[in-house]
Amino acid sequence: MAIDTTPAPSTREAPSAPRPRAPKLSTREKLVLFVLCAAQFMVSLDFSVLNVALPVLGPDLGMSTSALQWAVTAFALPSGGFLLLFGRFGDLFGRRRLFLAGLALFGLASLLATFAWDPASFLAGRALQGVGAAAIVPTGMSLLTTTFPEGPQRDRALGISGTLLSLGFTVGMVLGGVLTDTLGWRSTMGLLTLFALLVLPLAPGLLPESRTPDRPRLDIPGAVTVTAGLLALIYALSTAAERGFGGADVLVTLVAGIALLAAFGFIESRAAAPLVSLPMLRRRTVAWGNLGGLVTFSMMTTVVFVLTLYFQEVLHLSAFRTGLVFGVQGVLSVVAGIFAPKVIGRFGARRTLVASLAGQGVLGAALLGIGEGTWSVWLATAAVSLASMFHLGAIISYGVTVTSGVPDEEQGLATGLVTSTQQVGITIGIPLLGVLATTNSDLLAGTRMVLAIDAVVVLGAAGLIWLGLRRKATRG
Repeated sequence: MAIDTTPAPSTREAPSAPRPRAPKLSTREKLVLFVLCAAQFMVSLDFSVLNVALPVLGPDLGMSTSALQWAVTAFALPSGGFLLLFGRFGDLFGRRRLFLAGLALFGLASLLATFAWDPASFLAGRALQGVGAAAIVPTGMSLLTTTFPEGPQRDRALGISGTLLSLGFTVGMVLGGVLTDTLGWRSTMGLLTLFALLVLPLAPGLLPESRTPDRPRLDIPGAVTVTAGLLALIYALSTAAERGFGGADVLVTLVAGIALLAAFGFIESRAAAPLVSLPMLRRRTVAWGNLGGLVTFSMMTTVVFVLTLYFQEVLHLSAFRTGLVFGVQGVLSVVAGIFAPKVIGRFGARRTLVASLAGQGVLGAALLGIGEGTWSVWLATAAVSLASMFHLGAIISYGVTVTSGVPDEEQGLATGLVTSTQQVGITIGIPLLGVLATTNSDLLAGTRMVLAIDAVVVLGAAGLIWLGLRRKATRG
């Protein structure tokens, strides 16, 4: 039975009295937080560090232009597809154990990708990186939420983790260009190997083991259908980014993915020990919070993608100068990460989530003013950097919203949903909307179309989440 976390009847969220300050972290707690956040940052970095290197990587390994998408897809498929399954494995068999195994696999896979001698060996390394990431992300988040108690201390930890997650994607774009120009594309994979070597020796002595105490039977049918469904869906959307939605393989895998996920929902409603607790999904904080996470991740990564093309193809900026623009975004993301937990403590996670999405949407709409003049660089830099601050607020507040009130034995399920939302959001945004810009004969017009859709989706989601969470409060 789900634990009822519904607040007392009220038409608004609880009074905005300041929450007590979090006690200072001990040295050990700081080291635990460092290990967990460094691992999350490493995975986030992997999503973008290779993007700028693709035009150089292809000729070096003998990969055609059309095959380059697999450098990204080979990582995204397993990292998104196995998240829920590995989150449950961690609950049952030990989160620390699976986290360490994921780190070791990620490091070895990065080493393989660094010294790849042909396309097959490189793509194998990328796929194994994705499997390692699928083990690291949900178990790392579960270890974080079970190590730091709910309240100001957990809010601070989630704030730091969310900041580094967003910053990793941005830093990856900057570092990817610098490393490729100076040391070659292999150095981008070598950097990830060094990260794994830094974190892995520290983790065993610092991280506590945790698991679900009753060790229920693993839901095999649910695990098979959700993993196969996510793999099929991510494959379809990733492939559509390159070739559009008209290909037979795209349509078949898209339909298969939707059907498998529908079957997963049916199986979970009847399973004795479900992989995903449907009562948990019926919690308004979990459902609406994850919607906010899906929207903020998918839309912001799409904006960054289309602006990268716009800066280089329309404004003719160099890769280095484009990286500097997103460097400003990264700095402001750090600032937002520092203050977001304080804002959540003052106004509540739900209000912060809605306000953050609204701010991201308004600034996304401001980007519609870009054109072909050099002044557009300043407009785009200011708007996307400020939008990233609201984006960071949405990331942290949705994580707090979803995991608040969830007992420790279900934290793996809750954080598995949180991290699945993150990874799926990062994966689907560009295929769904980015293709509208890349297939348009007028890139500027296509970019504006994507930005307009982005603003409508984010602002619409803010309104829906406000209504959904408000109804939770009024029903009591």
